[in-house]
Amino acid sequence: MAEEKTLEAFAKDIADTTDAARLALAEQLKAAGLWKGKISSKFDINYYNALVKLEQNLQQQVALDKLVGKKPTPRLDVLTSLIQGGGEGTGDGTTTTRQTYITSPTQTAKLLDTVAEDLLERKLTAAEKAKYLKMLNAEQKRQPAVQTSGKGFSTTRGGVDEQQFIEEKIAKTAEAKTTRATDAYAIMLEELGGLR
Repeated sequence: MAEEKTLEAFAKDIADTTDAARLALAEQLKAAGLWKGKISSKFDINYYNALVKLEQNLQQQVALDKLVGKKPTPRLDVLTSLIQGGGEGTGDGTTTTRQTYITSPTQTAKLLDTVAEDLLERKLTAAEKAKYLKMLNAEQKRQPAVQTSGKGFSTTRGGVDEQQFIEEKIAKTAEAKTTRATDAYAIMLEELGGLR
């Protein structure tokens, strides 16, 4: 096995590679919990900091490999191991994992119909259900739930409130606004004693 490159040589190789290759590695670094913030193909301080964290994990793995008499684990194998392990720990026994929950058409259908009946006073067509499901799934991919756990605790933040998301999207339609205006007009007429 070839000698592992230094962090500086590895970072230079990454800086000199294509945008697509840098973005692909950035996504892996994010999945491993080494990248903080929005990912980018731009080789900047955020990118370098993620590589430094990978290097720290590599050095720990090399020390462990030496201790147990194993061949040194390559840098990218350490990255793969971190991804499969659910992310990097913080060193105090705390781990952070990201879970993306994507709902299926059958899971979402009843919720879509309930919200549509409340806001539009009708059920959605199959095409409308497909449109809102696609929007919901895109938002679920964009906002994964982040779970942090450690000794004696576990917290989950984020994720998508499916009902609130769907209500907001349907409520913004012209049809929903018209339905609400018609309902308000009918209530006003009723309160005033109806048409005479």
